[in-house]
Formats: sequence, C-alpha cells, structure tokens
Amino acid sequence: MYLRGLATATPEKSFSQKDCFALLQSHPSTLAQLDRRSRLMLSTILRGDSGVEKRQFAVDAEKLFQLDADGLNAEFRRTAPKLGAQALARALEQSSLAPENLDALIVTTCTGYLCPGLSSYIAEIIGLKPNAWLHDIVGLGCGAAIPAWRAASSILQAEPDKNVACLSVEVCSAAFYLDNDPGVIVSACLFGDGAAATIWASKAGAAQLRCHSFDTLHQPEHRDLIRFEQREGKLRNLLHSSVPELASRAVALLYENARRASPRPVSRVLSHAGGRDVIAAIRKEMPEFSLEETTAILKRHGNMSSPSVVFALQQAMRSGHPEKDRDWWLVSFGAGFSAHSCRVSLV
Repeated sequence: MYLRGLATATPEKSFSQKDCFALLQSHPSTLAQLDRRSRLMLSTILRGDSGVEKRQFAVDAEKLFQLDADGLNAEFRRTAPKLGAQALARALEQSSLAPENLDALIVTTCTGYLCPGLSSYIAEIIGLKPNAWLHDIVGLGCGAAIPAWRAASSILQAEPDKNVACLSVEVCSAAFYLDNDPGVIVSACLFGDGAAATIWASKAGAAQLRCHSFDTLHQPEHRDLIRFEQREGKLRNLLHSSVPELASRAVALLYENARRASPRPVSRVLSHAGGRDVIAAIRKEMPEFSLEETTAILKRHGNMSSPSVVFALQQAMRSGHPEKDRDWWLVSFGAGFSAHSCRVSLV
C-alpha cells in the first residue's frame, strides 16, 4: 500500500523536564505520599539526562494532582478527539483529499477508554461520510501504529479503490499516576501526548512511499512486565526494569526475520521511542544504525506511546526518502509483550 499523507499533532503546552520537577515541588502533599527513594528518583530523572528535554500535555498540568479516575477519563474524552482530529485534518490536506473521500478510519489508543470509541468522535469532528468504516484498536499499547497499518493493507487488498486513514492518539497525561513503584516513577517522567495520522491507498498515484512486509512477535509470557493495570479506577503503568533488554531482543529478532525474508538492504531503522535505555539497548543489538530520528523524537516529545514511531518516520522524511535500492525498516513494541515491524520503500 502507498502513503498519501502523514501528519502529526501535539498539544500547545510544552514543559521541560525542569518545569515538570518544579511542578511537582509545588505540590508538596503529592510528594509527601512518596518515600525517599521515589523522590530521589524523580529528582534524578527530571533534573538529569533522561534523553527527554520537553513533553507536551493536553490535560492542564495543575489539574493532574487533583483529578480522580472519573476526572482523568473526562479529560481524555475532552482532549483526545481534538488532538486526533487535528492530525487527521492535516493529513487530509496534505493528501488533497476531502473528508468525504475517506472510506475507512482506524484509530489506536491505550490511554483512555470510550464507548463508542475515539473513531466516532473524530469522524464527527472531521465530517466523514455516514458509511465510512470506523474501527478502534485498543490494548496494543505503544506498539499499535504498525498493526493498524497492517489492518489498513488488508482493507485495501479487499477494496483497492478505497482511501484508508490510520490514526494513533495518546493522551498520556490522562493516565497520570504516581506511587513508589520504580516503573511508575519512570513512566511519569517519560511520557507525553501526541497524535499521528497516515492516509493510505492501494495504488501509487502521487505517493512516493510504499509500506509492506509486515511482521509481528507476541511473547505473552512477558505480559506482566509492561502493561496497564487499574488502581482505584486509574490506569497504572507497569514497567519492569528488564523492558529495555526485552525490547531490544525482540527488535533484533524481527530484524533478522526481515533480512531473511528479503535481500534488499536496510539503510535506516526507525523505532518507537521507548526511552533512553531502550534506545541504547537497541543500538547495542544493531550498532550499524544510529536511531537518530527516534532519539530526536524522544528528546522533543518524550515517549508518546503509539504515535512515536510515526513521528520518527515523519522526521526521517524531512531529510528525504529511502534510496531506490534500499529500504527503511520501522519497528514498534509495547504491551503484550508484542513487537511489530514493516518496510518502507521508495515507489
């Protein structure tokens, strides 16, 4: 399938890590609920070199410390449709398509729950036609963007004359949670909000990039190392210290599968920006690739969950396209434990 448009969106309010630390310091009652080790971790990460310089939050940062579970989900319902619609509107404009030309919309998210799903809200905002096929994918966490693309490719194989949009929307600030678990502390220091939209067609047309050769890996035996659970109705992120090694091994395995499946060399790897330690672990497994785009996205936006790998692709496209005889290889990973990959080639 062929890429007709790609656009992203982030909230207007941006916070440096030092801003986040100052915000925490201004809420002593929250800090008082944490033990000394947790407070030290927060200080070390937010005031040190975490690989993140800035993050964007859709939820008012001052509200985060007062909102209960119902309040956080209400903020997700308020902010996620707007953020997603902004990215999709930009992608439609880039592809020279009107909303009524869109035949299907696939939306991924894991940071809030709505029924009907986000796709219903975004279809209304954008003005999609009443018979546009809406599909919501939940539960795949940070890795969800590439499986959504794979679903789009299946639709286009069945109905080649259609235009399909994929949209990843995460309001991580609506999943704000703090306690003394080290993984929870790390999560609170790394995640930010964002949305990324892509539009796909079955024929090249004016498109310059083709997405193909999808692969996936599921390791349910590692499920409890990285996932959301609920505490008092709030989403609480479980993030084990072994995740960087787990992710890097999965990425290396998928890359070896890709090399065996196709003789075409890969010139660039674009990965989900899990965190500084995750990027370092992947570089150790694959030292021939710099992951500069992934690193840049983490630095400017933090870990945005599912949109991150799409942001990395957009970053790479700013400097050009794949060579005619070489591909870019994209990989995302997250809850499950699962990892997903695909190739992007110049038409």
